[in-house]
Amino acid sequence: MRKNPVATKAPAEQVVKDIRRAMRKLHSSEEKIRIVLSGLRGEDSIAELCRKEGIAQSLYYSWSKDFLEAGKKRLAGDTARQASTGEV
Repeated sequence: MRKNPVATKAPAEQVVKDIRRAMRKLHSSEEKIRIVLSGLRGEDSIAELCRKEGIAQSLYYSWSKDFLEAGKKRLAGDTARQASTGEV
């Protein structure tokens, strides 16, 4: 009698999810700014830039949107921020 393949599949799927989660690259804010500015320069297409950097195009566009929104707030004079404990 064969075991149910669904019952043995669940732990394997969890292992794959754990491996993918551990392999995610965390980009620093400086790297994000560099990538977005490179895309705004327009020297390469966004698809080519994302392929070189190893990121999804949707991730690039969300970073770009965040970057431009932050700039818009800064230019509007909305510079209020919370002081960190090191600054106090």
